[in-house]
Amino acid sequence: MALNIETFRNADHRAGWRPGNNSGGLTLFKALGHPVSADLARAWRADLARAGRIAIYDPLGDAETVNAFYDLKGLRPVAHYVQQIEHVGRESFGLAAQPITRVDTGIDVLLVTAFDDGGTLVRQIRHLLHGQVRVVTLDPLRLPDRMISAPKRYVDALNFATNFGFFRDAEGLHTKIVTANYWAGYGATDAALYCRLIDSDGSTLAEWEEPLTTADAVVSIDSKDIRKRFGLGEFTGSLFLHAVRIRGHEIVKYALDVYGERAGDLSCTHDANAWPADLYAGMPAPDADERLILWVQNSHPIPIPAGAIGFNLMGGQDVTAFESRVEPFGTVAVDVGTMLPDARFPDQIEIQAGRYFVRPRYEVIRTGTNARRMAHANVERVDLKPDAEIRESAGLLGRGYIMPLPVLPVGEFHTVCLPTPMATTQDELPIRAELFDADGGLVARKVLGRIPRSTSLALDIDAWLKEAATALPSGTGHMEFVYDFSDGGEADGWLHALARIEQRGTGHRAETIFGAHIFNVPFVFRDEPQSYSGRPPGLTTRLFLRLGGTMADTMCHLIYPASMPWAPLSETDLKLISGDGREIATRRVQIRCGGSLYWRYSQMFDARERDAAGPDAYVQIRDTTCRLFGFHGLLIEGRSFSLDHMFGY
Repeated sequence: MALNIETFRNADHRAGWRPGNNSGGLTLFKALGHPVSADLARAWRADLARAGRIAIYDPLGDAETVNAFYDLKGLRPVAHYVQQIEHVGRESFGLAAQPITRVDTGIDVLLVTAFDDGGTLVRQIRHLLHGQVRVVTLDPLRLPDRMISAPKRYVDALNFATNFGFFRDAEGLHTKIVTANYWAGYGATDAALYCRLIDSDGSTLAEWEEPLTTADAVVSIDSKDIRKRFGLGEFTGSLFLHAVRIRGHEIVKYALDVYGERAGDLSCTHDANAWPADLYAGMPAPDADERLILWVQNSHPIPIPAGAIGFNLMGGQDVTAFESRVEPFGTVAVDVGTMLPDARFPDQIEIQAGRYFVRPRYEVIRTGTNARRMAHANVERVDLKPDAEIRESAGLLGRGYIMPLPVLPVGEFHTVCLPTPMATTQDELPIRAELFDADGGLVARKVLGRIPRSTSLALDIDAWLKEAATALPSGTGHMEFVYDFSDGGEADGWLHALARIEQRGTGHRAETIFGAHIFNVPFVFRDEPQSYSGRPPGLTTRLFLRLGGTMADTMCHLIYPASMPWAPLSETDLKLISGDGREIATRRVQIRCGGSLYWRYSQMFDARERDAAGPDAYVQIRDTTCRLFGFHGLLIEGRSFSLDHMFGY
């Protein structure tokens, strides 16, 4: 059974776009489940347990969320009051809700299940209470003022720009999280990253702040450095991140690299996404010579009960439950391969997560070689339904929703692409695949039909080129999945796909997954095309490319997808920025509409520029004429590589 909290709400696209509220993520559960607040809540909850007759007043309808974290029912409340008339009569805690005007004079404590900014909620009802009633709110759980960005409203998204990072320094493996101070661009002058390192058993190993005082400066947190700084032993767990005293952007985005001493120890993944979901999907089953491990990072200060999470094949109904408890904020490695022993690639696995953890990473280990790769699953939506207007408006939308995936240089890499159902109502995917050369020329097209939910169709680029008796003239390019209604079918716009890429010389693999958008059109359909800042269509690009420093070269694959013809050539600036935020050099590149550009750091910028930028440099990819989509990775010649999609801000 899913945890009774609300973490995400699908905005009504017909209501129009609202600045600062286009993520859909909610905040109260973050405020209640913040590790610092959870520490404070112990004394608050113990005080309530010693109180006399308790009544609960739920003015904002949040009592059930508070109960999920702090067991209000265990306080044995004698009454339950509400403010909204439509909530009267609803049952919570075994009690029917009554209007606050009927508050009982025989109670000792009135627990108000809200943070009371300025005391307004309590002042409004004080005249209804007899003088001996003690009023308790959620305010004792408030974070210290130094961590607050928007002081006028505590449960504001800016106050809870948080995320979880998988963080490990054990068995010769290390982790590095990299981002940039993009909050300075919105006016923040005293921002910082509050960091709490949490071990696998949920205990706190270290706590500190990373200052964010310089605009565009890089933030790099390496597990080796943290282990040395705090004198720690080996650990595997979570790095909780909270951007404090910020402005303009409430999402903590980062790139995460896992590296080690062995040749195959290299992988990268995107940030975790801060909203725990009911379901995750897009995790492919292993090959026969592989082990599949899911890293479950409990994102809450309460345990995950045994049997509360589980796994099943996509489209199947037989769920195998994980019969172990996970400690509050704890991290466990779940051997999914042993739980679903018959699952083999390209089968896909659905994760029954119950809102207990953020978007998880999975790790695949090749038996015999111990080569490892990590990637992340994606949120499977439970709140969508087919949208007839997508099909009916196909003539106006051009090519409509596009899911682009990279085809790295075919002489070095072998690519397999896999459409992935990512909503519970996607019983089928009516799609086709199109393959483009780097110069934007269409090389091949394949109608895939209405793929049933339970069917995993893997599109092998090598086999496709052979079947089409053609080649990529540039040796590289990209492919796109798009909706195809030639044989009917339904769509909801939440089209996702995965690419599994293998380095031919080493056998090392990487996987990356993302979702479709409508790219580069002059109109808005629902909230597409999206923008990272400003009102849609917002056809611009600002992507973050972390670099490998002295460890590895960096590769980048930029794609210029277009749902209908847009500017013939991009005007893309690659800005090399030092770790302290200085712009060292810029390269202007042009990408043909519908095409792509594969490039490497060592070839784009010369040795003098790379030396001036230093080991902690990054590249900002900026284009004010179009929206690009990008993939990044590290490359160690003859050993291994990594790949995932980039983030914009």
